[in-house]
Amino acid sequence: MPGCFKKTLFALASLVSFVSFLLVVVSMGTPKWMTGKILCKTGADLVNATDPELVKFIGEIYYGLFQGGKIRQCGLGGRRSKFTIFPHMVKKLNTGLHVMIIMFLCVAIFFSLVSFGFCILNAIKVPYRAIKGPAGVCLWNFLAGGFIVLAVTSFMAAVKLHHHTERIANFRENVFQFVILEERFEDCFWLCVASATAHAVNLLLITISGIRFPKIKTKTEEANVTAEDIMY
Repeated sequence: MPGCFKKTLFALASLVSFVSFLLVVVSMGTPKWMTGKILCKTGADLVNATDPELVKFIGEIYYGLFQGGKIRQCGLGGRRSKFTIFPHMVKKLNTGLHVMIIMFLCVAIFFSLVSFGFCILNAIKVPYRAIKGPAGVCLWNFLAGGFIVLAVTSFMAAVKLHHHTERIANFRENVFQFVILEERFEDCFWLCVASATAHAVNLLLITISGIRFPKIKTKTEEANVTAEDIMY
């Protein structure tokens, strides 16, 4: 049976793994990874709008991995619309990269649950195989955190290098053209970053659990040992 100190650390690590799992699931299901401001360039050019008048042509956009929405401001008032990434819009994006982001997160969810299970196992008993012990828990956490980092990095690349937001804003816009004025990563994106950080914390906890602290003898024990030594 593991000691009380190890039990506490592995119980805490299992909680962190489960929280990480929840963070990724919630972030995948929410539609606000990115928000931004979009300018209806066609409308602004038609009326030759000056700086004070450009406010009438600035709308908003938000989206996640599966859905989103936008407010079109083309001089006739705001018009709200919602959209889904699959199955049509994704063809206008970098399809391979977008699908890879989702796959990376799904794999991370799997390894988070594996880490959760093995943390509970190590809190209950000492496994006889290394892959089920602290070394295995470290491996699962490293893989889960690594795949989340890959997903986050890929999403940032899609936004900054492949102009993800601009492609989404101009999807099925036959008359108006939109340009991106501002982009910002929202809470759902940072939930994934927090999930990766949670796995890094788990690695630290497992490392601490492997440290063997010296046992402190009480004065009574020291006195008994001294007496026995004298007898023999």
